[in-house]
Amino acid sequence: MHRFYVSPENWNPDALALSGSEAHHARDVLRTKHGQKLVLFNGLGHEITAEIIDSSGDEIQLRKLHEAETPPLRRRIILGQAIPKGKNMELIVQKAVEIGAAEIAPIISDRTIVRVDPESAAQKQTKWQQIAIEAAKQCGQNWLPRVHAPRRLGEFFATSETFDLHLVGSLQPGAQHLKRILADYSSEHQHLPESVLMLIGPEGDFTPAELTLARRHECYPITLGPIILRVETAAIYCLSVLSYELLT
Repeated sequence: MHRFYVSPENWNPDALALSGSEAHHARDVLRTKHGQKLVLFNGLGHEITAEIIDSSGDEIQLRKLHEAETPPLRRRIILGQAIPKGKNMELIVQKAVEIGAAEIAPIISDRTIVRVDPESAAQKQTKWQQIAIEAAKQCGQNWLPRVHAPRRLGEFFATSETFDLHLVGSLQPGAQHLKRILADYSSEHQHLPESVLMLIGPEGDFTPAELTLARRHECYPITLGPIILRVETAAIYCLSVLSYELLT
């Protein structure tokens, strides 16, 4: 069945309706009909299977058939991604949702090529959040990751929460393997971290000053192996490893 997103503020199981772009997609793109079943989710773990009872107006009216609740993933993985060039950030957001990231924090690095002023930052955040919604619809994820507004690394550290484990991908000598860091954490605390921040730099990596700032905020530099990965590959690689180690 087709899946549709209804924001938490518009979520009312007793008066279900699709409006705006979701109604347009259902009616004009998918050509849904009276009596057809579809699935709604609100991004906070709630899902409803519903039936179309009226699609003649601006809104598509629905009748609830079944309601379910999906528990959140066992542990939270937060991706802090330096904004890469081109449309690679769109791919990273999409794959981060599919792999299980809880939040995505775009970082404006000193080596970020893309122009990001306050106006364009708001536009990019809106666009990336919509990409996250579409990815959640496609992959069956009922917990919608939040895409934050782009921030510089210092501002991110000043305004973000505290995580159990802080990691930063690094091309510098001395970076450790992720498996070793997770093993050391588990040995010290007798359990795996409940929340992990994973920072990925832009093309050319974070600058030495940014890496120093990350270390000052207790980020462990990790190596991604002997082969230098593209930015989007590095993000998918790190999230996949963390998902395997923490969420399965």
